[in-house]
Amino acid sequence: MAGSNYIIGTSMTRFTKEDRSLEQMCSQVIEASLADAEIYTNEVDAVIFSNAVGGLITGQEMIRGQASLKRSSLLGKPIINTENACASGSSAFFLADKLIDSGAYEVILVVGAEKMTHLDKATSFAAIGTAIDLEWPPPIESDGASIDRSYFMDVYASMAKEYMSRYGATEDDFAEVVVKNRRHALSNPSAQFQKSTTVEEVLASRVITGPLTLLMCSSISNGAAALVVTGSEFAKSRRTDSRVRVLASVLLSGQERAEETPTVARRAATKAYEKAGVSPADIDVVEVHDGAAPAELITIEELGLADEGGALRMLRAGDTTIGGKIPVNPSGGLIARGHPIGATGCAQLVELSDQLRGRGGDRQVIGARIGLAENAGGYLRNDSAAATVIILGR
Repeated sequence: MAGSNYIIGTSMTRFTKEDRSLEQMCSQVIEASLADAEIYTNEVDAVIFSNAVGGLITGQEMIRGQASLKRSSLLGKPIINTENACASGSSAFFLADKLIDSGAYEVILVVGAEKMTHLDKATSFAAIGTAIDLEWPPPIESDGASIDRSYFMDVYASMAKEYMSRYGATEDDFAEVVVKNRRHALSNPSAQFQKSTTVEEVLASRVITGPLTLLMCSSISNGAAALVVTGSEFAKSRRTDSRVRVLASVLLSGQERAEETPTVARRAATKAYEKAGVSPADIDVVEVHDGAAPAELITIEELGLADEGGALRMLRAGDTTIGGKIPVNPSGGLIARGHPIGATGCAQLVELSDQLRGRGGDRQVIGARIGLAENAGGYLRNDSAAATVIILGR
């Protein structure tokens, strides 16, 4: 039944390039999220741990959750490790929601954590680049403007060029997305970048791969986020103002598709709206996977929040800013909040939970009752490898 499970506690670190271990970051968000939920570790039935590139950055494979939680009192409980590219954190949440639905557990702690920094930045970019089918990579052309980038910036650049060709978008429009999200992040104490910028500064930043400049691209980040997810019976013992309903959680895989076939994000959105019993018109606040600025516009349309080319009109009219018709990425998104891969999906849900609980501070979306998070991970020939759409409500 839609709305049978709840988020009752959340926490996240600030996303930074500060050199902190996964264990340090996890300890911080676990303690804070349990305190927010007003529960103790002995009330947690299981932990689902999300991490994407730990094995390639630090060498720790297979038991990353157990290694990261080894000094916590949670060790000894069921710990499930999840990895699903950039959709890892939201996939972990999806699993928690379904496990509670099944009756297997009543209280699950979802933890997403990532340490992406490395002494050799090329190692970080190479780790990100493994989220494609290496035996059959997508046919992407690149202008080769910079080798200091991940393969995914070539993917985003290709998407940007197609969007420009179809709808008349310009580099200035992509820069406006950055300006908006940087402005939102000014009010987010957890955001990696807390400095405003201008269109001119965005366009003047180093070209990564045309038309994308450095400030249009999400950055390497370290960080963690956590959520306490419970069933309805347990949630009844919590304060009404402290809990957020899970209206729908959908996870789908991408596929090689014909041009007219819906993307995995669009398919996931359609299914999520149906499960939640809502329509795009009912959504008050949105967090999307803006790995690069053009992706925000493309995703808005995939989610049915605008018709084809309509996201561009929404941006230009100010509809997607806080105070507009439907604020997108009030957290600052991946571009400004940061993108520690395994933590991103959880961070999106922390932001939506804060918005629905009225804890958004200066970035609060007034009257927000229903929020949607879209997160995509990896890439196949012409689609994301995985996509989640999660809808939360009050």
